[in-house]
Amino acid sequence: MRVLGIDFGSRSIGLAVGEKEFGIASPRPSLAASGTLKQDAEALIRFAKREEVQLLALGLPLLPTGEETKASSIVRRLAAELERLGATVALIDEAYSTDEAHTNLIAAERRAAERKKLVDSEAACVILQRYFSRDA
Repeated sequence: MRVLGIDFGSRSIGLAVGEKEFGIASPRPSLAASGTLKQDAEALIRFAKREEVQLLALGLPLLPTGEETKASSIVRRLAAELERLGATVALIDEAYSTDEAHTNLIAAERRAAERKKLVDSEAACVILQRYFSRDA
């Protein structure tokens, strides 16, 4: 099954695609956030159709204690909008995914300017890997 990993942010939406059977995630260029959940959901659905994905693994911001944050309610509303548009959505704990993404990019010897451009999609890869690990 082909899965889309999503790191949703107010400015940028990180994306990654992977095959569940192989457990490998590949980053895709980030989308600019529109400022409205409806438009962002529609853009994500268009992207998912182009990539022929069957499931969206959407990062859910949680505190280290597992409690939800203010951003969690926004992501839950996005998930509801995606489902309304016909998508199957799995919410995945995204705690520290951006930190892990930075670490991965540093290990890959990416320059600082390049890391800034790639970090959201690398965080989406982390979210997607967590989804694969969860269902392994």
